Amino acid sequence: MMTRRNAIKTTVLATAAIATVPGAIGQPAPAGPFTLPPLPYAFDALEPHIDARTMEIHHDRHHKAYVDNLNKALADSPDLKNKSVVDLLRDLNSVPEKIRTAVRNHGGGHLNHTDFWLMMKKDGGGQPKAELAKAIEKNFGNLTDFKTKFTEAATKVFGSGWAWLVLQDGRLTVESSPNQDSPLSSGKQPLLGLDVWEHAYYLKYQNKRADYIAAWWNVVNWDFVAERYAKLAK
Repeated sequence: MMTRRNAIKTTVLATAAIATVPGAIGQPAPAGPFTLPPLPYAFDALEPHIDARTMEIHHDRHHKAYVDNLNKALADSPDLKNKSVVDLLRDLNSVPEKIRTAVRNHGGGHLNHTDFWLMMKKDGGGQPKAELAKAIEKNFGNLTDFKTKFTEAATKVFGSGWAWLVLQDGRLTVESSPNQDSPLSSGKQPLLGLDVWEHAYYLKYQNKRADYIAAWWNVVNWDFVAERYAKLAK
């Protein structure tokens, strides 16, 4: 079984190795301002709900591709390189039109996945606590009704996208977004997100998205979600 330390070491080494491999047009991977963050736990930490191989591919290949392509999109825009991905996504209209779609897609993919890893943990699940629990009860009635609404949003995403619990104007709502669109771009704060792209679950669940969604509730990191809510709701 891979330990957390070994997983992070493997991730870092793999990332460094991939960065030196020429791309499809003979160019090395761009080394811009954004980097792939290490997975905060071992690849197998979320077993049996999310398998280790899926986590490895999802992080080391898919997430890395978003980082590399975001850096590539910004390569000729030095005035944007010092902006955080949050700032870029919050103000997409300030991004030149010729790279706006790339920043939306790859910047969104980078931020969504960075958050996604933190929104899950080994031995997760259970119930939210503190002010988040009260807010869920206030906005949805109870946790069961919230989970039902969130599950429906994730299930109904057509093709690839995300389901979200978001905060806007002091109110919690559930929504979905296509592709890698971030709630930040529409003025909302993401608290909890579920990736329902097929690459997030197909190795283990094939076309059974509903089974993946049901299993995912067992790894939700409610502590992280509650902490983010506490900071944003002030």
